[in-house]
Amino acid sequence: MTASRPEVSGVLAPPPLIFLGFLIAGWGLGRLVGEPSLGLDAPIRRGLAIAGLVIGFGIEGWAVGLFRRARTAPEPWKPTTALVTDGVYRFTRNPIYLGFAVTFLGLAIGLDSPLTILLLLPCLVVIDRFVIQREERYLAGLFGAAYDAYRGRVRRWL
Repeated sequence: MTASRPEVSGVLAPPPLIFLGFLIAGWGLGRLVGEPSLGLDAPIRRGLAIAGLVIGFGIEGWAVGLFRRARTAPEPWKPTTALVTDGVYRFTRNPIYLGFAVTFLGLAIGLDSPLTILLLLPCLVVIDRFVIQREERYLAGLFGAAYDAYRGRVRRWL
């Protein structure tokens, strides 16, 4: 590690815990205040929840598989050894977080919790500001022009 280039990105907290914290907070607060239902019939709600889980986990799995194939850690609190730009990374620079968001939405629908759905937005702001921005500074320092070119070609989210 050098003063100009840290070994890891220095994210606020492990991103799965951030998503989980907002999910639990939304569900718990909703239960506490007696939030209304989403108003969806149970079979529709279950179908949307399952679709969110399948799509979210699918995106996450695809992205993590690409990291494994490149022999680099997907966890932002571990050192990165390769810049992954193929597969799902051609469409979004943050497919794992996109997958987490879709999974979160599926779970919130399954929990019949409008408040949890609303908390997805501030959760994404925290992820964007305190995780992704730190990761991007780290990757720019690590990969230089290659990362800058990738960042110029591919959007942060979609």
